[in-house]
Amino acid sequence: MGASTQHETDAGIARESARAPHRLGAVPVACALAMVLGLALSLGFAGTARAQGAVKSVHGDWQIRCDTPPGAQAEQCALIQSVVAEDRSGAGLTVIILKTADQKSKLMRVVAPLGVLLPSGLGLKLDDKDVGRAGFVRCLPNGCVAEVVMDDNLLNQLKNSKTATFIIFETPEEGIGFPLSLKGIGEGYDKLP
Repeated sequence: MGASTQHETDAGIARESARAPHRLGAVPVACALAMVLGLALSLGFAGTARAQGAVKSVHGDWQIRCDTPPGAQAEQCALIQSVVAEDRSGAGLTVIILKTADQKSKLMRVVAPLGVLLPSGLGLKLDDKDVGRAGFVRCLPNGCVAEVVMDDNLLNQLKNSKTATFIIFETPEEGIGFPLSLKGIGEGYDKLP
């Protein structure tokens, strides 16, 4: 399956309601669409939506985008990359990484296209090494959302890998991989305010 990086990310920054995180395996995995200890970001993906938030900087294949959500006191920023499956009628996947407003947690949100098989969850491989799965907790009009609470181990794995492959399922037997370049993720994360 071919995929191309979209530097003009089809995503919008918005606030969402809190949900309780879940953990799977050795890597903490959350499947929450949340505000964590204050205001956090949530991005949606829609093939025809225009990107929201100003691009503050570009780091390899990643962008830092910032916006001030309604009611927020300060600007919120996220490290973002989107890919589109060329062989799947433009189905896209958006990945965002952010620090919570209190700077105590690191989150990775993934917005997958509608039509995913929800019970199978979202799989993640780093350089062909299986890292685990996160469940989808909510589908919005523009996609279904999974969230991973990252610990230092997962962040270091992301920084030291070349490719992340996010896997969604349309049937229990059919997984679709979305390869995502990790070029610039370490530098981009370090520049997040």
